Amino acid sequence: MTGKDVRVIGHDGEQVGVVSFSKAIEMANEVGLDLVVVAEQAKPVVCRIMDYGKLQYEQKKNLRMQKKQKQTHKVKEVKFRVNIDKHDFDYKLNHAIEFLNKGCKVKITLMFRGREMAHKDLGFELVNRVIEDLKEHATPDGKPNLMGRNIGVSLSPIKKK
Repeated sequence: MTGKDVRVIGHDGEQVGVVSFSKAIEMANEVGLDLVVVAEQAKPVVCRIMDYGKLQYEQKKNLRMQKKQKQTHKVKEVKFRVNIDKHDFDYKLNHAIEFLNKGCKVKITLMFRGREMAHKDLGFELVNRVIEDLKEHATPDGKPNLMGRNIGVSLSPIKKK
C-alpha cells in the first residue's frame, strides 16, 4: 500500500482529499490518532483518521446490543398422561400458564403407555381440554397430532396489549 494515494477523511468527519499514503500516516500521527482503512475496494482506498481502540469498543458494544435485542423463543414442554388426576392436571396447567406469561412457547405432550394406546380418543379429548383451558393465554400452532405413542401440540402465547 505504500506509495499509493488514499482518500483521507479527517478525525472530525471532513474530507481531507486524496493524498499519498505516507502523508496520510503523518497527518494521523500529528493528531495522535490512527489511520484506519474504511473501504479497501474503493478507488482510491478510503482511510479515516480515528481512534482504532474506540472503533473496536463501539463495534463490540453494537454486537452486544444486537444480541440483547434479538428475541429467542424458548419452548417449554408440559407432559400429561391419559389417566391424570384433577389436581395434577390443574398443577401442570398452571405451569403452562406461567410459561406462557413469560413469553415462552409451550409444547403439550400426552404420553401413552402400554394398552392406553387403545384409547386414543381419550387422549385427544384431554389435549383439547388443555387447549380450551389455555385459550385466553395461548393459541395453538396447529391441530393435536399423534406421533408414535405421543399426542403433541404447540401453543404460542397471546401478545398482551
